[in-house]
Amino acid sequence: MGEAKRRQIQGLPPKQTKRSKPTKPAERVAPWLPLSRDQADRFVAITTKAAWIGIAGLVIFWITVRFVGPSAGWWTLADG
Repeated sequence: MGEAKRRQIQGLPPKQTKRSKPTKPAERVAPWLPLSRDQADRFVAITTKAAWIGIAGLVIFWITVRFVGPSAGWWTLADG
């Protein structure tokens, strides 16, 4: 049985929802740019993390091409 139906059968009033306080508008980076400070900070954090993941992927790829592939006999290096 749902909460609303149970309250109606018991003669209780409907459940009151909490009303949140009205929030002030977010501080913008520039008045003409629809981007808040929080959004800009999150963008910087995400792109920084993505850049480090890309660097790690490039290092793993280089190690595979330079060392793992030739030692496994998948290919030979042109310079060695």
